Amino acid sequence: MTARKPLSTPPQPAVGVGRGGFRSVTAVQLPELPTRTGPPRSPEGRLPGRVPVRRVLCLVPLALVAVVAVRHRSVLAEGLGQLQHAEWPWLLAAVGATCLTWVAAAVTRQGAVVERLPRRRLLATQFAAGAANHLLPTGLGASAVNLRFMTVCGVPLARSSAALALYLLAECVARLALLAALLLAFPGALRLGALLPEAAAGPLLAAAVGAVVVAALVLLAVRRLRTAVLSFLRTALGEARSVHARPSRALALWGGSFAFPALQATGLVLVGQALGLPVSPAGMAVAYLAATVAVALVPTPGGLGSVEAALVVALVAAGGPAAVATAVVLAFRVITVWLPLLPGALTLGALVRWKVI
Repeated sequence: MTARKPLSTPPQPAVGVGRGGFRSVTAVQLPELPTRTGPPRSPEGRLPGRVPVRRVLCLVPLALVAVVAVRHRSVLAEGLGQLQHAEWPWLLAAVGATCLTWVAAAVTRQGAVVERLPRRRLLATQFAAGAANHLLPTGLGASAVNLRFMTVCGVPLARSSAALALYLLAECVARLALLAALLLAFPGALRLGALLPEAAAGPLLAAAVGAVVVAALVLLAVRRLRTAVLSFLRTALGEARSVHARPSRALALWGGSFAFPALQATGLVLVGQALGLPVSPAGMAVAYLAATVAVALVPTPGGLGSVEAALVVALVAAGGPAAVATAVVLAFRVITVWLPLLPGALTLGALVRWKVI
């Protein structure tokens, strides 16, 4: 017997071509895709009804501004009342000096890092950081905003932290250097006995020495902490060497560090002139620098409360009447803190919304 050949199947017509060469449409049934269970999503991939986290964060600065304004409403109202009796040309000059402080801060921030930061966003970040600094404990708000800004710009977190530490160190050194230079040039500009009683010098010195000793003992006892601190110091020293190897960065760092407190002191001098405070400009500048150095260790939001008290005491120690000194301080804080607070909070929310920080 011979093997029977298997019957060959007739060729199938191509899709879209019928018998006889006529074109036709051949329907091909595809399997149905499984439907997604759950609520539909928006084009951005968010569930409807879910509020984005960044939108909530945009409202946080405004809520904090409202809380701070309500808590200090009496100080704010009295300060605005003092501005009505001042000479406006001096006040406008004080507003200009305050605006220049944000430029000085931006220049210093750029000088503390090797990478080139976007100028406009950097300046807007300093304006927003000023508002954040008055809403959170001293230094934390501005530091957090600038740290986030540098990391978004591509600077690694370790180097961003080192740049932040370098900025704080340069600003502290510049403020102390200006205070020492003014005290040497004008030794009678401030009566330190009235500002710091002799009975308080001993306890303050003992507390400072005790804090240093405790910190050293903790570093010696905790190995992980010691390793982290040493690693950070190596990174910070390397960043400082890189910055100072570029003359433009070093000039920006130290020039901005000296300009920032000098512009702040100039603002106080201009407000004092506007309200007729009978204290020399050098005495008001020394009083401002001494007061800000004294309250640097007080962890209050933006120094609210502590700065006012220290400034009044320092201006009285410089020879000003208590009533006029209080009026000057209140007007000065309205210009430097309260007027920029709401626009700064709005800028902060916008930067968070636009993912700049």
